[in-house]
Amino acid sequence: MLLPYFQSPDILECGCDEAGRGCLAGPVVAAAVILPKGFESEILNDSKQLSEKTRLLLRKEIEENALAYAVCFISNEEIDKINILNASFKAMSEAVKQLKIKPELLLIDGNRFRTDLDIPYNCIIKGDAKYQSIAAASILAKTYRDEYMENLAKEYPQYDWQKNKGYPTKAHRRAILQNGTTPHHRLTFNLLGQLLLPLF
Repeated sequence: MLLPYFQSPDILECGCDEAGRGCLAGPVVAAAVILPKGFESEILNDSKQLSEKTRLLLRKEIEENALAYAVCFISNEEIDKINILNASFKAMSEAVKQLKIKPELLLIDGNRFRTDLDIPYNCIIKGDAKYQSIAAASILAKTYRDEYMENLAKEYPQYDWQKNKGYPTKAHRRAILQNGTTPHHRLTFNLLGQLLLPLF
């Protein structure tokens, strides 16, 4: 059972999480979500533990019930310029800045965070499996990013992004080896990994 609050229901808490940090292509996407007091969902959980159908149902539920939410995309070009860790921090910070309500406390999924926001924050390891607001942010970040990669896959079908969403699967790496990179690949990443096997 996910916890509704980190400190108190009287404090306006905002959950923050990102998706796509380990991908070879596409943006990193972060979401910030402020849930109302008393929010309940029997199916809300870490997005990685849920089916695509359940994630999409939850996205609708979160967007309809949240006091405020925002989603931010940081492009692969910017990831290559500032590195993926800084891009993840920036994406979460920018998502918070886009909220229509200023939160009083940020709950950050993970063990590190840097920001120029004047809002106190707590980093929580595996927070998306512990707190509702972080789980909600993980749902939005994951579904928005998946949708983006599925649309890109129509333009670049050979990379199978509708299935792998840009993550480093063996098939994705073989497609890079065979077809080269696209404008959406992260060129500072090790795109081929240890892929030394013949294509056929």
